[in-house]
Amino acid sequence: MTTSSAGRSTERPTIPPAAPLAGRPAHRPADGRGPEDPVAFLVEHALGHLFSAALRTAVEYRIADHLAAGPRTAEQLAEATGTHAPHLRRLLRYLATRDIFREDATGTFQLTPGARPLCSDEPHSLRDAVLMLTDETFRRSSAALAETVRTAGPSFDRIFGAPLFEVLAADPGTRELFDTGMASLSGPVDGLVAESYPFPEGSTVVDVGGGRGGLLRAVLELHPSLTGVLYDQEPAIARHLLDVPGLTGRWRAEAGDFFTSVPAGGDVYVLKHVLHDWPDAACVDILRRVRDAVPAHGRLLLVDAVLPPGNAPHYGKAMDVAMMAVTEGRERTAEEYATLLSAADFRLTRVLSTPAFPSIVESVPAERTTPRGAGGAG
Repeated sequence: MTTSSAGRSTERPTIPPAAPLAGRPAHRPADGRGPEDPVAFLVEHALGHLFSAALRTAVEYRIADHLAAGPRTAEQLAEATGTHAPHLRRLLRYLATRDIFREDATGTFQLTPGARPLCSDEPHSLRDAVLMLTDETFRRSSAALAETVRTAGPSFDRIFGAPLFEVLAADPGTRELFDTGMASLSGPVDGLVAESYPFPEGSTVVDVGGGRGGLLRAVLELHPSLTGVLYDQEPAIARHLLDVPGLTGRWRAEAGDFFTSVPAGGDVYVLKHVLHDWPDAACVDILRRVRDAVPAHGRLLLVDAVLPPGNAPHYGKAMDVAMMAVTEGRERTAEEYATLLSAADFRLTRVLSTPAFPSIVESVPAERTTPRGAGGAG
């Protein structure tokens, strides 16, 4: 047990174990003793940008879609995509070393489980997510990481002339790329998150910053007694995913700014992949707007990666560096979430693992130490 500065006793949250990382380099032993061939190990990692570029190229030419009907040679794929067969084979051969496609002894390529989510018609396709993550907004920002580390500010702002969310507001094309990419990235996760939390019967779920509503749809489909509110900016909710059979009359969408206010009347408030976009003071502002809206019996769920201790690979550790380059946000440990929640008059109650990369950080309202409408510190 630990005691906060306000005298309230809280249990130290349990951090879920790190998820296994697929695609461990072949020359790194599984026991973590280090690379068998340090030269090959370092060169492979130094050329990591090539894998990202190769993956994007395969997605742009819809290679996975062409292989969905069955195996094809590089020549057949080149004819279908208008590309140069020898160069295409070299690219696919490289991707096959990471289990993206597979080449057999006859030179024919086929889909692998790792490549199937790249198909555009695959349920929970990751095609749009890959296009977003390999777009110049991420690529150029990551290339300037040295400057980010030196100045402690996101390189995105210097390269594109404004913070990410200002660019999204001003550029409909980038906004479309971001919204469709985030929806694609969330798709495989939403159902798993919805299955991992015991939502109270008959409750109203308010998805704050919920984008197009993929998580809210999964929650409502799985729990027929629930109703929901999707809350985000107008460009996101304009293309919501909630108008499906079985949900009629059980939801509403509301446009707004979570730095200003959050809809009242909910029982469970959800922030999924929201706080990792923002620095601590901004997170406290967002959480205080939720605290203004949540009733005494309510709950707040933060759905995000929770960083484990140690050196084990974890999705959140990579995403944390991406956040550093693109925004002022970060991924956090359970203890760091507990600190943010306490500053906004919430008390962390537990951290639940899910079968996907994010965890669910549950909290409840605590005794108020700040007035309604108060801003964050700093």
